[in-house]
Amino acid sequence: MKKDISKISVKKPHWLRKRLPKGPEYERVRALLAKSSLNTVCQEAKCPNIFECFSKGTATFLIMGNRCTRNCLFCAIAHGPKGPPDPDEPQRLAYSASVMKLDYIVVTSVTRDDLPDGGASVFSRTIEKIRKFIPSGHVEVLIPDFQGDTEALKQVVEAGPDVLNHNIETVPRLYAGIRRGADFKRSIGVLKNTRKISPAMYTKSGLMLGLGEKKDEVIEVFRRLVDAGCSILTLGQYLQPSSGHYPVSRFLPPEEFDEYKKTALHMGFKQVESGPFVRSSFNAGNLYCNMANVIKED
Repeated sequence: MKKDISKISVKKPHWLRKRLPKGPEYERVRALLAKSSLNTVCQEAKCPNIFECFSKGTATFLIMGNRCTRNCLFCAIAHGPKGPPDPDEPQRLAYSASVMKLDYIVVTSVTRDDLPDGGASVFSRTIEKIRKFIPSGHVEVLIPDFQGDTEALKQVVEAGPDVLNHNIETVPRLYAGIRRGADFKRSIGVLKNTRKISPAMYTKSGLMLGLGEKKDEVIEVFRRLVDAGCSILTLGQYLQPSSGHYPVSRFLPPEEFDEYKKTALHMGFKQVESGPFVRSSFNAGNLYCNMANVIKED
């Protein structure tokens, strides 16, 4: 008999409760994004850090719409894109980032398997516009896998982001049930090929924990990422967006995240952010700055 995942629930522990910051800065950012018709992963993916980040005047931009061609069971983003990407979006995004006075800009996207290049050209134009509006700024892109298209990847890498992020999300055993349309080896290939195209570029990846993975499986993913040249890692607690999404298997205590961080650093990662509320873009600017300092010292 098939298990009904919507009936499974695990009570949240005390360490996953946080106060929601309030204030004029939060409203200013929300209003600016709405006026500019820009999407953020903070809003669409129901990130638990949205109030904190908006209150600090920052956000992670989501390009190419707010609907995805894939329908992963862990993700809150809606399924089924409608129409081509907005050609004016890169300009509006760059201008808004300059108004927000951002010096570290994180850009991600929905997956657009319906586009010939998977949206690589949109990433490239967005990076170009950000460089124009914020010449001294730094750009991190969190990209999809482009279905393994190395030419599409090359287009993004050659646009010159400071950090290229591609999330591995979970361990290979859980891919079929959680990451529909994705492939573990293909995702590792994105990071490996990035370093081939641009050996000096910082690459980054992240995992959600609490999906039913085993410790030895997580450590093996660490090894595969290090072998692929990945130097920055984020580890966070998976939180079920709704009763129709994949259930939480367990909530890892903060101490376990600390242990994973120690292990990851020992295995060769240069920067690791690990904790229940950590997400891909969490503390991204500081991680980049710390990474740059480590490279200088080496």
